[in-house]
Amino acid sequence: MIPSTYHHRDRAQLPRLHVAIIMDGNGRWASLRGLPRRQGHAVGAVALRRVLEAAPSLGVSDLSVYAFSADNWKRPPEERLELFRLFERYLLEEAARCQQEGVEIRCIGWRHRLPESLQEAMSSAERQTAGGRHLTLRIALDYSSRATLAQAAAWATPEDAGPLATLSRQAIDYSLANVYGEPGRRLPEVDLLIRSGGQQRLSDFLLWECAYAELWFTGTLWPDFEASHLAAALDEFRRRQRTFGALSTPGATRTEVAAGGMR
Repeated sequence: MIPSTYHHRDRAQLPRLHVAIIMDGNGRWASLRGLPRRQGHAVGAVALRRVLEAAPSLGVSDLSVYAFSADNWKRPPEERLELFRLFERYLLEEAARCQQEGVEIRCIGWRHRLPESLQEAMSSAERQTAGGRHLTLRIALDYSSRATLAQAAAWATPEDAGPLATLSRQAIDYSLANVYGEPGRRLPEVDLLIRSGGQQRLSDFLLWECAYAELWFTGTLWPDFEASHLAAALDEFRRRQRTFGALSTPGATRTEVAAGGMR
């Protein structure tokens, strides 16, 4: 259940937020129940659907989820294959629903290393849902933030670097958009990063975009994650002061300070 603070709230009055989620705990969820790890991943996909349905009404305009990191190639080949099959099935099944709901699907990461059929499913879902204005869902597959930043720096031109040959933030933003396959479309900075499963680290996820993100950790394993968890995280987020290095405005509430920091 979503906390009552969100019932009947005018969606237009909510600041539009970028929420990133590290969906951790699928394998442990399955192991605790004596099930194969693949079943934990399958139930985790259902949890993502719950969050996806709730996000827009909670003020989320961008939702970025960590599905498969570049370091996950270290996992056993059979588990990787099961994950790739799950991702492909999820994209094929969700594309029509997302199109109907105005959800745009974008995939980020080094897709050329993924199975060809999965690459095709990613491209198909992106084409089918292009232009969705209700919510942008970014799925990170074979993703490494450090590798992405290194590629963006390598692609930046001397003109971008400026007279002192130092890359500006604007130059990196511009180059990152190209690396992400979205030329001219800057990935918004993350306002809130959520990690399920009890671990408290970023694990190489959206490091550039999370420079000033608020962090929210929960011991809840991802398959058990509900819309109410997302609402609780956003409730706490809106109680925090976000000054971005400046001083708080005298007399401002925490919500006002946070809203003033949205970009």
